Amino acid sequence: MTTSALERFLRYVTIDTRADDSSPACPSTPGQLELMRLLVTELRELGLRDVVLDDYGYVMATVPASSPKPGVPVVGFIAHVDTSPEMIGAGVRPIVHWNYDGRDIVLPDDPSMILSSASDSALAARVGDDIVTASGTTLLGADDKAGVAEIMAAVEYLVQHPEIPHGAIRIGFTPDEEIGRGADHFDVARFGAVCAYTVDGGSRGELEHASFSADLFTVVFKGFNTHPGYAKGKMVNAIRAAADFIASLPRTEMTPETTDGGEGFVHPYDVHAGVDQTTVKVLIRDFMTGELGTKRALLEFLARDAGARHPGCTVETTVTEQYRNMGEVLERHPTVVEHARTAMRRVGIEPIERPIRGGTDGSRLSLMGLPTPNLFAGEHNFHSRVEWVSSQDMDKAVEVIVQLCPVWWESPA
Repeated sequence: MTTSALERFLRYVTIDTRADDSSPACPSTPGQLELMRLLVTELRELGLRDVVLDDYGYVMATVPASSPKPGVPVVGFIAHVDTSPEMIGAGVRPIVHWNYDGRDIVLPDDPSMILSSASDSALAARVGDDIVTASGTTLLGADDKAGVAEIMAAVEYLVQHPEIPHGAIRIGFTPDEEIGRGADHFDVARFGAVCAYTVDGGSRGELEHASFSADLFTVVFKGFNTHPGYAKGKMVNAIRAAADFIASLPRTEMTPETTDGGEGFVHPYDVHAGVDQTTVKVLIRDFMTGELGTKRALLEFLARDAGARHPGCTVETTVTEQYRNMGEVLERHPTVVEHARTAMRRVGIEPIERPIRGGTDGSRLSLMGLPTPNLFAGEHNFHSRVEWVSSQDMDKAVEVIVQLCPVWWESPA
């Protein structure tokens, strides 16, 4: 008896795998290890013999070649187990809305959370499908437990159907993708594949082979705190300096709220405030890696200018590289993307190709020597309480994974 992607998904989302960027551990939270251990157990139950959970919480395994043939490369499939730190991930209560009829879906634990096909074209396109949501107070975790479930379901199908010709298939599950650390300890050499596919995308048919390049800009304003009743001529309020910096950032352009398509942005997303010291973190995103420097220079100027308005305030800035546009690598490996197109068309899907306005593990892995485009997983409304996924989209993702394996066997080069 086979276990569907939906059945696996409904189990996986109940495990709290919310990442924590304040933790230096890897994985950053114990729930991620809990899910990784469950996946190890399930992979071994499927008969895979080389399943490994390493010291950093990464799981790797191999589906052996079903039909040995000289020259067939090893390819991989990867998904991350963690969920966004920006939304509650504990106590997830998944609800399946069977044969969705197009009416508003009101989430029962918070009736203000409503999914409407009138305002969500992707949802309108899935009328008749079985739609999975959370109950209204948490995210669902489709990003990326949908991808995890789909890979696991595909592994089971390949194991049960040895007549499908394919070479060795490598499986990888990573922690802490949501906080930019998913590839930190990924051993590309040990993974041993010529390419891989992350299963971490949105609508049915999405095939993403370009992404943002990304940096993190951190500015620390240092002031001086003393009793406010006796502060004249002494206090230097770092909060005020930080507020001036944030207020000076672009408002009508170069923001997530005002950009789309190929436009980049700067995004202040985290503030730790105190009179003595205030830290502001700003995301820098652009498809053109060289433009990151232009945006960094703007932020540096605005931060220094804000600090200068408050005599005695000092300003410290750092820039941390997060990931780079995977298209810079994948354009040199067209076969990797072309085989994905072929697999999708074999299951009746016309690929939808657009750059990711974000990043995946594949963004970093591609630059680490493992060309890794991103396949759809059916995820929608990422990182929110109205996150949802279609069971039928998950099944289609499984079909694409399965079909990619014989495509590589037939046309390795």
